[in-house]
Amino acid sequence: MFREMRRSRQQLSPEAAQDILRRGSHGVLAVSGDGGYPYAVPLSYVYASGRLYIHCAKSGHKLDAVRRCGKASFCVVERDDVVPEEFTTRYVSAIAFGKVRELSEEAEMRSAIELLCRKYCPGVPAGDMQAEMEREWASLHMLAFEIEHLTGKQSRELIGHS
Repeated sequence: MFREMRRSRQQLSPEAAQDILRRGSHGVLAVSGDGGYPYAVPLSYVYASGRLYIHCAKSGHKLDAVRRCGKASFCVVERDDVVPEEFTTRYVSAIAFGKVRELSEEAEMRSAIELLCRKYCPGVPAGDMQAEMEREWASLHMLAFEIEHLTGKQSRELIGHS
């Protein structure tokens, strides 16, 4: 169902691709947008247990697209070093393919938002984090991206050096 990587020598191990998702600060979610046009949006996320968790508004382009068709891709670029004198870029990235669904159960939503908060607010006291979550709970909406296929790739200049 999913294509094999054309430049397989540059393919990273599944574990290395997962590590990119764990370490990334943001990624780009691509869905089928209005009128069949691709819609790609950069956003914050957290990776856990083979899923990406994303918070979003309760309405908007991204959510409309997910409701129409849950199939999506998600790309994280971990390294992007432009080397002009060599006419190249040294990069490391991962791309996930899967299906996005809205979270509806309170326990799963709480777990997902706690993971997201811990990732982006390390060192914030747990009580402060909980208080903020309670303040924002009524407006909170969460998505889960269930990964079906994941690949990682690095530039050929990094093979054996990463």
